[in-house]
Amino acid sequence: MKKNNFVLLVVMFSLLTTSHANALCVNAQKANLRSGPGTNYNMVWEIYKYMPVAKVGVSLSGEWYAVSDLDGDVNWIYRKLLTDRYKCAVVDMDEVNVRTGPGMNYSKSPISPAKKYYSFKVLKRKGQWVKVKDEWGNTGWIHRNFLWIR
Repeated sequence: MKKNNFVLLVVMFSLLTTSHANALCVNAQKANLRSGPGTNYNMVWEIYKYMPVAKVGVSLSGEWYAVSDLDGDVNWIYRKLLTDRYKCAVVDMDEVNVRTGPGMNYSKSPISPAKKYYSFKVLKRKGQWVKVKDEWGNTGWIHRNFLWIR
C-alpha cells in the first residue's frame, strides 16, 4: 500500500471517530494549514492564534495532525503549533456583537463587531454567554449560538 493511501485511510477512519477529546487550539501567532503532512506540501490556508480545530488524523511520523475546521475542511498542521490546555472559539456567523457583559443589556465592547472566522480563547461561561479573549488580550462576551467552540 502506498504511503499516501495509508495516510488517507488513517484520516478517513479518524473522521468517523472524532470526539471533543480531539479539540485543539492554535497556540502560535499564526500557522499554516497544508495539503499534506509536511512543509513540502502546498500551504492551503493561514490561521491565527486561538483558532479551534478538531484532530481527525495523525501522520505516520506523528509530527503532523490532520485537522477539521469550522467549515469541515480537513488539512494538515504541525502538531507543536497546537495545544489542548484550554478551549477556543471562532465566530460562526457573518458578524456578531461582542458585549461588555453576559447579556443583551450590556453595551457593545470596543472589539465589536467580530466577523466570521475571528478566533478567541474561551475564558468562562455564564449561561448561554461565553467570555472570550482575542490574541491581543481584548475581552468580551458572545452568545454561545454564534460560536464554534472546541
